[in-house]
Amino acid sequence: MKTLLSIICNRKVKNSLILLFLLFLYVGISAFSYANSISSDISESVFRLHVLANSDSEEDQNLKYEVRDALIEYMNTLCVNVQNKEEAMQIASSHLEDFKQIAENVIFEKGYSYPVSVEIGNFSFPTKNYGDVSLPAGYYDALRVKIGKAQGQNWWCVMFPPLCFVNVSSGIVPDESKEMMKEELNDEEYSIVTKEDSSQIHFKIGLIEWFMNHNLLTAKK
Repeated sequence: MKTLLSIICNRKVKNSLILLFLLFLYVGISAFSYANSISSDISESVFRLHVLANSDSEEDQNLKYEVRDALIEYMNTLCVNVQNKEEAMQIASSHLEDFKQIAENVIFEKGYSYPVSVEIGNFSFPTKNYGDVSLPAGYYDALRVKIGKAQGQNWWCVMFPPLCFVNVSSGIVPDESKEMMKEELNDEEYSIVTKEDSSQIHFKIGLIEWFMNHNLLTAKK
């Protein structure tokens, strides 16, 4: 009798463990699918500008901002009527030498001789906040500008949809830029980017960031 009860109990334990494992597996797969899908969809809709300073010295950081301002001013003249990400990338790609020349001119005018490299590629980014907009971790297409050794803190904004603005002290992205981004994203993705529901968005961004930090996201091109 005891042996029979023991067998029954063991079967129940085994079945419970199997069910728990399957539940855990299902939740894990669902979380991964969600994180990968959100990260991929947002990254596919965004083209970023990324400027890396020579170092973290005050002088190099100030120089980075001078370069940034000049690049944004030029970029705004190029992309004023851009309607989609692909068009923005094509325009930027055809003006790489111009971006490089502008950066070099600013650096020279400020009394420095740092070399500059400019490229368009698909790069890994951690979760970043820009004003009241937040982009979750993932792989994003970006125009990357490296100043000198490019070992200092970086600065970034979004070239498309056009979220770049020089004075970030207000911390507010223009409504017209947000509307353009809203057209590119679904409601779930837009709520994450604009942090409309902070009680849930923090968890969702953290979930995406965890998969990104463990090299599990597959959105890289």
